[in-house]
Amino acid sequence: MNFSYNENQKLISEMIQQFGKNYITPNVRKWDDNQYFPLDVFKQLGELGLMGVLVPAKFGGSGFSYNEYITSIEQLAILDPSIALSMAAHNSLCTGHILQFGNEDQKKKWLPKLAKGEYLGAWGLTEHNTGSDAAGMSTTAIKDGNFWILNGTKNFITHAISGDIVVVIARNGSKGDSRGMTAFVVESGTKGLSSGKKEDKLGMRASETAELIFDNCRIPKENVLGNIGDGFIQAMKVLDGGRISIAALSLGIAKGAYQAALKYSKERKQFGKSISNFQAVSFKLADMATEIEAAELLTYKAAFKKNNKQKVTLNGAMAKYFSSEIAVKVSNDAVQVLGGYGFTKDFPVERFYRDSKLCTIGEGTSEIQKLVIAKQIISQF
Repeated sequence: MNFSYNENQKLISEMIQQFGKNYITPNVRKWDDNQYFPLDVFKQLGELGLMGVLVPAKFGGSGFSYNEYITSIEQLAILDPSIALSMAAHNSLCTGHILQFGNEDQKKKWLPKLAKGEYLGAWGLTEHNTGSDAAGMSTTAIKDGNFWILNGTKNFITHAISGDIVVVIARNGSKGDSRGMTAFVVESGTKGLSSGKKEDKLGMRASETAELIFDNCRIPKENVLGNIGDGFIQAMKVLDGGRISIAALSLGIAKGAYQAALKYSKERKQFGKSISNFQAVSFKLADMATEIEAAELLTYKAAFKKNNKQKVTLNGAMAKYFSSEIAVKVSNDAVQVLGGYGFTKDFPVERFYRDSKLCTIGEGTSEIQKLVIAKQIISQF
């Protein structure tokens, strides 16, 4: 493994920093306060090649590896975690699912528009009564000739309102049967598809989250991804890779909070010297830097395995679990370093603190990650 940025990562980092300076940073406070979803920003990210980072060039994407993907998410998260979250959900979940399990015709039909940012993607697995117990979903898919009829509601769906296309998992067999669910592609405007209320969230407020409602929604059989009955298995594989993106998101949040705390500690004077010179603060900064380094190593090990087409269930869960918990801890410590100022919206650390909590919940809670890790390590012996 090479621990240095490659040339592509360096260029991506510089590009995002410049883009963020002009189009993200000046608007972050406004977007957060108003819970505004800046759809136009994602169109621009598409033009920069960041909405199809992993998509091969023949389908209109950038054709990069997970190394470049991690860099993209991390750098966006340092600027605004909400933007990074939406970009990651689009890339890893909706686009990633089609890339991994779609046939050639489906890839040609949908991937170019997703990769260029012309389409915004959503992904529907979670329901009101089936969070971690995804196999117990109630949304049904009933065969009707050359069509499937979907009924049910998905919640906590990123881009449920603004999304142009959604990959949804629905039950075509018995509840709880892991081989009784199928993945479908549903385009916006399809009769019977609508969105519900937009969630008013603690953090990630510039990333759109709402319900997806299917009311006798007729989907042509050509929109089935992979084999009938494989939807749940597909979803678990998609989440294996998706968890690397949440680790990268967590890493960016932690770095953003740490950088803000370090900068403040050098500028803030108490008792005639910078507070960074006091052991109570410097030790906290030392812990933050070390924890971030450890999270980064876990994340890039998972990426290394993913790039080499090795199984990443264990490493993805480890990276996601550790990095997300570190994002919360580092953000909390950053608020503490800033003291009273850290509790105000004049400084970014309170937003990193609020945004970080989602990382321990989305795409499998920390508790679920520990279950996955435990199952994997026990099965090895």
